[in-house]
Amino acid sequence: MIGWLIVACEIGFWVLILIGLFTRYILKRKKLGAIFLWSTPIIDLLLIIATVIDLQNGQTATFFHGLAAYYIGMTAAFGHQLIDWADKRFAYRYSNGPKPMKKAKYGAEYAKNERKGWYRHLLGWVIGNVLLLGIIYFVGDKTRTEVLWNVIKLWGLVLSIDFAISFSYTIFPKSKAKGESL
Repeated sequence: MIGWLIVACEIGFWVLILIGLFTRYILKRKKLGAIFLWSTPIIDLLLIIATVIDLQNGQTATFFHGLAAYYIGMTAAFGHQLIDWADKRFAYRYSNGPKPMKKAKYGAEYAKNERKGWYRHLLGWVIGNVLLLGIIYFVGDKTRTEVLWNVIKLWGLVLSIDFAISFSYTIFPKSKAKGESL
């Protein structure tokens, strides 16, 4: 059930963003559009409440309970950036806003963007871990929450791999292939 709720939350996140941007740029109701955009954290709140209630009702924690915590962490770390990305494109397309700048594909600027992405990932990981540790403490039963420790270890491995990839561009900058345009 929690796995499907995570999928529903991701869909709900993007639906709220699209409704907010549609309201802001197509209907020209900026304040109402902002309300929709600012309401996206409610989805995270509903997910964590559902996760805690599920465990409180005696369920044994699964991978998806852990994933729910990391979903919330990643949404907190990356959500504003995603909304800003979509907002710039809507503003350009529907409101004569400036053309969004393309991200660097090569060199030092690309490496810098990769490091920034990793720092956001680290923030999401920390938030997810705080939530997971809170859930483990709240449930108070090692046998029912044992899998959450495995999720923490697995996401730590994912974070380490992301670190190696993201920071490798600092040491070995990505360069433009011959004949390739920017």
